[in-house]
Amino acid sequence: MPLPLTVELGDGILAVTLDRADKRNALNAELVEALHAELERADLDADVRVVLLRGAGKDFCAGADLEELLASAERSPAQNELSAARLGALFTRIRRMPKPVVAVVQGRALAGGAGLATACDIVVAGATAQLGYPEIQRGFVPAMVMTLLRRLAGEKAALDLVLTGRPVGAEEARSLGLVSRVAPDDRLEAEGRAVARGLAGADASALAFTKQLFFQLDGASFEEGIALGARVNAAARQTPGFREAIARFLRT
Repeated sequence: MPLPLTVELGDGILAVTLDRADKRNALNAELVEALHAELERADLDADVRVVLLRGAGKDFCAGADLEELLASAERSPAQNELSAARLGALFTRIRRMPKPVVAVVQGRALAGGAGLATACDIVVAGATAQLGYPEIQRGFVPAMVMTLLRRLAGEKAALDLVLTGRPVGAEEARSLGLVSRVAPDDRLEAEGRAVARGLAGADASALAFTKQLFFQLDGASFEEGIALGARVNAAARQTPGFREAIARFLRT
């Protein structure tokens, strides 16, 4: 049986491609576990500086595999909670990874697929890409993706998306905070690669400190945020990358 994803490492960039194009890269249990395994390996591999996540074929990811989801109605609540938790843990893993993760989104990113894309640190979308949360149209609930959506979009915009299930185009998604950049479709891969190359060339410890602090600020008061920033600032001054960069700057 072919693997549900492919990986390629070069120049510090680990390109991870969802490879179920015949199913619009729908997330089944096998693909979720394969993503967990690859991200864990990427976290531990010093040769990996950045992860580039993309989908094979016309669409990034259509969300949960509907056949598997339908079959889950016959499973116990405990089994279903475990399955759902594994997908949620994938979003958490991306958020907690010290290395940046860039999503390249073409075609449609729907439901859990939109969640997977927006869990990434930077999202580069093609001009004709669409993001949406159509779960309610299927008699389902956009449960875990709402945690991401509530942090990215305002209350009214988020409720509009989850209650109506309407898809939004790339430019509207960017205006809502779901997408970082929009590129012409024929330049999408090149733009995603350019972003990844820039990150791969940055100091790894500085990236890790920055990403960690950014998410630690969730829910922090102003005073707590300043205190957290002071601690990270002090720690960052001790890294070799900082010392080398300052020395280079002073020589110019």
